[in-house]
Amino acid sequence: MTDRTLLTNRHALDAAGSVELAVLSRSGFDESRHLGAAVVVGPDGAVLRSLGDAAASIYPRSCLKPFQALTVLRSGVELDGPQAVLSTASHAGTPAHVDVVRSMLTRIDAIEENLLCPADWPGDRASARVATAPSRLFMNCSGKHAGFLLACAHNGWDPKHYDDIDHPLQEAARSTVAEFTGEAIDHAGVDGCGAPVFAVTLEGLARGIARLTGSVSTGADPRAAHLVSAVLQDPWALDGPGRANTVTIEELGVFAKLGAEGVMVMGTTEGTAVALKVLDGNLRAGTLAALHLLVDAGVVDADAANRVLEATTEKVLGGGVVVGELRAGAGLTDAA
Repeated sequence: MTDRTLLTNRHALDAAGSVELAVLSRSGFDESRHLGAAVVVGPDGAVLRSLGDAAASIYPRSCLKPFQALTVLRSGVELDGPQAVLSTASHAGTPAHVDVVRSMLTRIDAIEENLLCPADWPGDRASARVATAPSRLFMNCSGKHAGFLLACAHNGWDPKHYDDIDHPLQEAARSTVAEFTGEAIDHAGVDGCGAPVFAVTLEGLARGIARLTGSVSTGADPRAAHLVSAVLQDPWALDGPGRANTVTIEELGVFAKLGAEGVMVMGTTEGTAVALKVLDGNLRAGTLAALHLLVDAGVVDADAANRVLEATTEKVLGGGVVVGELRAGAGLTDAA
């Protein structure tokens, strides 16, 4: 994939380019609606289904991590098992996650203070209750940043400024994203962890994930196949026990990765992938919408997807009793 789409009219997703992805009802009354856009692509990158403005640009947020982790692997760093997964994870900050990040730092005699991500509390509630102070190790991107440090050590790059946009590591990451999405990367912002985040179209993001996950079956990129296979082997490390991405991977064998502000990607090892953005930034519609699209595409079993949704979808409670539901919106059901 050497051609680049030059995005001379790059534009952000807006309400006019969005459709209804999910509806939350309470006591028989539709209380909230989540709008957004989505695209499904096949193994050859061709669009199978498009909802809303799939040509709109978004920040992929943590859905960019697989390409950043692949950049680390391509730089010569060897990552296996949970260490490979943590390099692409938005982890929950459990003791098991923190132990893996520490093991990555130990390889190069680095310490927590060498990470350039901010300190945070664990996302896992049980871990947060026993934590005594925020830590960079708890931050959900700490594994990605540990991978960045490993790449710097392996290549002799400056480890103190690896989050600068013109750092060799970030230049390599930009190149990886351009290669996999097939788009010229002409805009970058600052992600929540401080690292650069590159704007891409939803279609480009889906195409990139399809190529990444499809490498498991095609062998097109052995390092991409290695990364995806590691995630499928140790899904607990990508997110956390009982959390949506981990359960999706465990139950369906589908690569699933959330991003902040309502971004979600999923991809099969045969190369069918979906990328979506919920316009209001709410994450609760992401898994539901993505799985609905993969079921409609015929690559995920409906009953199995429903079991995942039953286990992971936010419950609509009233007085401790379920009084409503989150369901697929008209944009998903009307266009099926």
